[in-house]
Amino acid sequence: LCPKMLCQTTIAPLDRVKILLQAQNPHYKHLGVFATLKAIPKKEGFLGLYKGNGAMMVRIFPYGAIQFMALDTYKKMLSKQLGKSGNIHWLMAGSMAGMTAVICTYPLDVIRARLAFQVKGEHRYTGIVNAFQTIYLKEGGVLGFYRGLTPTLIGMALIQVGFSFFTYGTLKSLGLEHFPDNLGTPSLDNPDVLVLKAHVNMMCGGVAGAIAQTISYPLDVTRRRMQLGAVLPDSDKCVSLIRTLKYVYTTYGIKRGLYRGLSLNYIRCVPSQAVAFTVYEFMKQVLYLN
Repeated sequence: LCPKMLCQTTIAPLDRVKILLQAQNPHYKHLGVFATLKAIPKKEGFLGLYKGNGAMMVRIFPYGAIQFMALDTYKKMLSKQLGKSGNIHWLMAGSMAGMTAVICTYPLDVIRARLAFQVKGEHRYTGIVNAFQTIYLKEGGVLGFYRGLTPTLIGMALIQVGFSFFTYGTLKSLGLEHFPDNLGTPSLDNPDVLVLKAHVNMMCGGVAGAIAQTISYPLDVTRRRMQLGAVLPDSDKCVSLIRTLKYVYTTYGIKRGLYRGLSLNYIRCVPSQAVAFTVYEFMKQVLYLN
């Protein structure tokens, strides 16, 4: 938990810049990634780079715990129902695990986005608790916390997490099958089982993360705009998945609309995915799960 929180705090400025660029914040929409990183401290002070990070800290533990716990549960369930485990099981189990984790922690993701989008002098919320109260009272109760859930489930959970686990599982299987001597090493808890060497595992995790991020990114932009809701001046055009995608595409295009901020996602998510898969495989050995 502590390394994950430290990692998230380190990349928190990148997260805030991504949200500002994805939703075309009027104060920063004319700037690029690095120009925005330089402009935020000048306009809002150094701590402006960390707006919304508190909500992310609260979300980290339950999201990660639920995701990986659900992954193993769904894999076992699918093996019983569909027979011998394979790469398709990684895809299905990964998708379902991602959806479970997203649904359980989604309100905190909405809060994080709202707080991160605020600019000094134009605050709607004073903090996490105030944001919860305001959204609940003014935006339809519990449903107010689930704006943008559809593109999140399709993009982040189904496509991103599913393809991430599927690609990782495929690369792992191919590596151990065709190059066991070069890429594999005996598992710490079961010498009869081969696992990927740590550096190979990180590489496979990073590649899997990059592919999944590229495929799902337009839906990430869509969900951010829907999550922000009334905060955006053009919120009336971002009320559904299809309408939001169409609006962003026709207004801003592909590069400056649907894929704006993708480079930041590579910087922040690819290393994170690499480490996550490596730690996951290591902990399976430590806990004698092989």
